[in-house]
Amino acid sequence: MPNIKSAKKRVLVNSVKNLQNRMIKSSLKTALKKFELATAENDKAKASAEMGAAIKAIDKAAAKGVIHKNNAAHKKSSIARKFNAMA
Repeated sequence: MPNIKSAKKRVLVNSVKNLQNRMIKSSLKTALKKFELATAENDKAKASAEMGAAIKAIDKAAAKGVIHKNNAAHKKSSIARKFNAMA
């Protein structure tokens, strides 16, 4: 346990930020799973809506620094490829 005041504050701030990052990452994973489910069902309209939500979640996570911008770009291109591959 830290003794210095600034170190105590860092522990508190880090725990709050950790919780926020986990919430963002969890919502990102949920959005991606919903998109995967829509593509598995081969429902183009639903997949299109879920794709928009997933891309928004990816952009939000990248803007907050939860995931790297290159990781975000990779995820978005992967989603686009899966959507375009639907027949």
